[in-house]
Amino acid sequence: MTQDDGELDSLVRKRIRALRVAQGWSLEELATRARVSQSTLSRIENGRRRLALDQLVTLARALDTSLDQLVETASDDVIISPMIDGAHGLMRWPVRSDPGLSVVRQRMTEPPPDNPARMRAHPGHEWLVVLSGTAVLLLGHRRFRVETNQAAEFPTMLPHAIGADGGPCEILGIFDRDARRGHQRAAGERESEGSST
Repeated sequence: MTQDDGELDSLVRKRIRALRVAQGWSLEELATRARVSQSTLSRIENGRRRLALDQLVTLARALDTSLDQLVETASDDVIISPMIDGAHGLMRWPVRSDPGLSVVRQRMTEPPPDNPARMRAHPGHEWLVVLSGTAVLLLGHRRFRVETNQAAEFPTMLPHAIGADGGPCEILGIFDRDARRGHQRAAGERESEGSST
């Protein structure tokens, strides 16, 4: 996440400061709890430092909140129903979508596809945080287990697939504009495959 991501970036920075103040903590106290320097935290709150996903996870934990709560935004849609893709063991809740960035909470029950031909590659960049369970991230020929509270960041031009490992898992996926377009195209292709069978 960078300062160019606009509204969401500004909201997250304000929320970090508001949560810190609500706890009655100084910059120094939150910095100590989050194991970052006081100057780094000050620059994050004031918009002079890039927001990095690993720092957001650490700050959310130190503020006794979750990453999805830290990045959620108010919208006209108070109740959000999940989009269910039963054929692929996916359930998605869109948390945030604007022209530059999308945040989606996903529940997965199926492992990633065994067939490398089913892996997708497209322009963009993606970040994910595992909220519960264990996810498997396939990147090219590499396989990564991503445990609860761990994050991953990768360019989506690498062939990739994500799935659950040993039971359901929930992830928070953050996509830049190009990655979101790639996932929308892939979802459209899956729908057309499903309707033809």
